[in-house]
Amino acid sequence: MEQVFEAGEVCGVLHTPEHATGDALALTHGAGSNANAPLLVSLSRAFCEAGLVVLRYDLPFRVARPSGPPFPAAAPRDREGVLQAVDALRQRVKGRVFAGGHSYGGRQTAMLAAERAGLADGLLLLAYPLHPPKKPEQPRTGFFAEWRTPALFVHGSRDPFGTLEELRGAMERIPARVGLLAVEGAGHDLRQAARMGGEILARMLF
Repeated sequence: MEQVFEAGEVCGVLHTPEHATGDALALTHGAGSNANAPLLVSLSRAFCEAGLVVLRYDLPFRVARPSGPPFPAAAPRDREGVLQAVDALRQRVKGRVFAGGHSYGGRQTAMLAAERAGLADGLLLLAYPLHPPKKPEQPRTGFFAEWRTPALFVHGSRDPFGTLEELRGAMERIPARVGLLAVEGAGHDLRQAARMGGEILARMLF
């Protein structure tokens, strides 16, 4: 079942499975998208069919305006939105709660998890933006050494925000159990991963 969800500065769609496992996932979008991105919709439905409660939600910057990228100064507010989404799921399930997102949404989720140990039981990071395209000298990995939450990176072999080799090198700085699922031929949109829900879930449930 899918129903509209609203709580605090978070709104989106709550996917409730017919046969629940007791686990849940809060999943959000990238800087130029929203919770209705085809990748998120496909994965949320696949995970729900497998028994997870899934909250597919918009970050506060997208709730505030329907288009345009987030402002850097508003990132703390977006991380507060991640916290609200995870807390909402904690109140609904008795099992594990995972959190993640595509690109910017995954980055903000990971940053919050590094700040708050125990935020989530695991992270799902779809096309993590290691650096701006063609600017590897501007890494977005400063918090990796503080990262303690298990995580699965799902990353395309043609992602301009970071190569698989760069990602593998960056993952070595994370003092937590992390894995990588490479998607051959995929770019930053990870379009091909929309059909990989079962494989992603199997790797994500640490």
